[in-house]
Amino acid sequence: MQSFTHNWRDCLSFFASDLFKQVQMAALFADSKTFADAVLKSDLQTILDTFTEEQRRAAKEGVEVDLQAFVATHFEIPDADNATTDKQFASVAQYIEFMWEVLTRTPDTQHQDSLIALTRPYIVPGGRFREIYYWDSYFTALGLVDAGHTAMAVNMLENFIDIINEVGCVPNGNRAYYHSRSQPPVLALFYDLLKDELTEEQKRYVIDGLKKEYAFWMQSGPGNATSAQTQMPAATLRVVRLPCGAVLNRYFDTEPTPRPESYREDIETAERYGANKEDFYRNVRAACESGWDFSSRWLSDPQQLASIRTTEILPVDLNALLVSLEQTLASVTEGAEHDYYHGAAKRRIQAIQTYLFSEQKGGYFDFHFPSSQQTNVVSAAMSVPLFVGFADKSQAQTVQNTLRSTLLRAGGIVTTASTTSQQWDSPNGWAPLQLFAVEGLLKYHFNREAVEIMQRFCRTIEAHYASSGVLLEKYNVCEPNIRAGGGEYDVQFGFGWTNGVYIRFQKYLATMIA
Repeated sequence: MQSFTHNWRDCLSFFASDLFKQVQMAALFADSKTFADAVLKSDLQTILDTFTEEQRRAAKEGVEVDLQAFVATHFEIPDADNATTDKQFASVAQYIEFMWEVLTRTPDTQHQDSLIALTRPYIVPGGRFREIYYWDSYFTALGLVDAGHTAMAVNMLENFIDIINEVGCVPNGNRAYYHSRSQPPVLALFYDLLKDELTEEQKRYVIDGLKKEYAFWMQSGPGNATSAQTQMPAATLRVVRLPCGAVLNRYFDTEPTPRPESYREDIETAERYGANKEDFYRNVRAACESGWDFSSRWLSDPQQLASIRTTEILPVDLNALLVSLEQTLASVTEGAEHDYYHGAAKRRIQAIQTYLFSEQKGGYFDFHFPSSQQTNVVSAAMSVPLFVGFADKSQAQTVQNTLRSTLLRAGGIVTTASTTSQQWDSPNGWAPLQLFAVEGLLKYHFNREAVEIMQRFCRTIEAHYASSGVLLEKYNVCEPNIRAGGGEYDVQFGFGWTNGVYIRFQKYLATMIA
C-alpha cells in the first residue's frame, strides 16, 4: 500500500466528516466500529474531496452516491472474524496458552487509520476488540505472568506509559476515537504486579506515568482554582467537591458528540427517546470510561438507556482504585510529595466511608451527588474497597454477606442484582469482577467464600469451552448453560481478561485445595 504522512489525530476530522456520518447512518456494517477502524487507501483530504465531487455529480443526475462502492474503492475494511481457533485442546489452560499467540499484536505501523501506533508488542482482548484496552490489560497480565509471559506484560505496561505521554491519559484503547476518555485507573495495579521485574530506569519511567495518570484524573479544568482552601464548583471534569469539602471522582468525557465507533446507535437512541442530545452523548461516553457500558448503575430508569446519568454518579470502584493510585504514589515518593499523596489517600478513604458505605443497605453503593443520596443498585463494585484493602473488618463482613446472599449465583458473582437488557447487569458475570471479589475476600480471610466463587466461575468457563471450544468475554452466571447476551454487540471470543483471570484462579485453587 502506498505510504502517506498520517497522525492518529487526522482521524478526528474524518469522524466529523459528512462521508463518515453517511456511511455509519446507512448501516453498511453490522458493527459501527468496523468503519471507524477502516484503513484509508489514500490521504484523507483526497478521499473527502472525491466524495464531495461524487455527491455533486450524483445530485446533478438525480441519484444517490453508491456508498458501498465508494467505501470498497477507498478503504480497506478490517477482518470481522471473532478471534479463536479451530484446534482442539485437552484443557482450557492449553487453549489459553495457544490463544496468547492469536491475540498478540507486534509493534504497530502507523497506517492511514484510527490506530494510535504502539512501539511494543501487546495482547488484544479478541473479536471486535482488535487493539489494546486499558483495564482489560491488567487482568490479562495476571494470566501472562502466571503462564511465564512476564515480558509481554511489561511491554504492555510500558505501552501505556508511552500512550499517556502521547495522548495525555491512558485512553480506553489505542484508537483515535478513544482519545477523550480513559478507563478504570489500574496503572498502579499494573506497576505493583510487575515492579520486581522492572529495571530502575523502567521504574522511573512508569512512576512518572503514574503521576501523569493522577494529574489527569484530578485536573480541575481551565480557569478553576485547585487550592484545597478555595471553593470549587461542585463538579469540574472528573473531580467533584462535596459540600463538606471532600473530593471524590466521577467518570467523564469532554466530547458531547456520538461515539464514532457506535455512531448510528447513539444517534438512534437519542432520537428515539428524545433525550437532551449533548447530555446523553457525554453520559454514554462517561459510561464507556467506566468500563461498565452499560449498566443500571448509570440509569435513573433501569430499563431506559436514555435515562443515563453517569456524570452525576460518584462510583465506588473508581474512587477505590484512585485510593490505590494515591497509596502507590505515596510509596514511591518522599518528603512533601509523599505527604501530598498519603494525605490525599486518607481523605479519599474517609469520604468513601462517609458517602458510599451503608451498613443498613449492606455494603458500598454509588453516590448520586446532585441529590446527595446513595443509589440503590447492588453491584459487584462494592468488592473493590476490599480488593484495595481499606474497608474495616465490620465493613468487609457486611460486603461478604451481600456478595454471598445477593450476588453469588450458580456460575459466579453476578454484575448487579438488577435484571435489564444491559450487559453489565444480571444475569451476566465478568472476569474482572470475579477477580476483585475473590482477592478482596482473600485479603480479609474469607477463604472459603473466595474458593467457592473461583470454583463456580471456572466451572462455567470450562462447561462453555467443552461445548463451544472458545472462551468468552462474559458469561450468564445465573443460568450458566445459557450464553450471555445484552449490550450493543454479540458476545466476543478470545478473550483476554477471561484467559488471565482463569489462569490466576487455577493458580490459587491449586494451592488452596491441595
